[in-house]
Amino acid sequence: MKSTMHSFLICLISLNLMFTSCQNEDTPSPDQNANNSRNKIMPLGASRVAGARPEYESCRYDLWKLLIDGEYEFDFLGTETDNASYPAYKGLSFDNDHEGRGGITSGGILSELSTWLNELGTSPDIVLFSSPGGNDGIDVYQQTVSNVNAIIDVLQNNNPNVTIFIELPAPPLVSEQTTEFLAYYNQALRDIPIWAEQQTTSTSKVIVVDMKTGFNDSHLADDVHYNASGANFIANKYYSELVGVLQ
Repeated sequence: MKSTMHSFLICLISLNLMFTSCQNEDTPSPDQNANNSRNKIMPLGASRVAGARPEYESCRYDLWKLLIDGEYEFDFLGTETDNASYPAYKGLSFDNDHEGRGGITSGGILSELSTWLNELGTSPDIVLFSSPGGNDGIDVYQQTVSNVNAIIDVLQNNNPNVTIFIELPAPPLVSEQTTEFLAYYNQALRDIPIWAEQQTTSTSKVIVVDMKTGFNDSHLADDVHYNASGANFIANKYYSELVGVLQ
């Protein structure tokens, strides 16, 4: 098993950005007309996106409920689903689609992303890019920078009008924040807004979402993954940004 710090790095700068249903079969799901949705949202990243109930949570379910409450038309996109059970909400079953894979690196996302987009047969309007490069490790930081920017290029080539939310990643347990880790983490916090500004075009915004401020040990199920409180915290941060973008 990888060390605690390394397991976080395996979730940090590749932004590790849903769920199964438990509704009646005759109740319509928000993604039944996926290609016609006005707001197609792809959660993209590693284990923080995928979740692993009951051990730890993803923000996707709480974000889905917030979007339902906001009465937005939307569809979560992705070629992955998880096997957990999620309660129905307001007569609807959870939209369980995502592009989160535990342990994946920024290089892994980059090498597969075009294939995933082709398999979907539709382009995301919005991408939630979680913990960019988080599984890459300290010694390959410059490659992470290249990979993350190339991932954004792929998304913008697929849809020149895509809006990409990229996280300032939530930190791991304080006890895991070594001097070596903090040097790497703080560099990423400085660089991510620069990447976002450089990659924003006249039609495609890259927007930073600050998941660090206000996040603490009480939001973690283990060294790096969210508990229910942490998932809710991250979902609300995304929602506050999405309301200014969603049609």
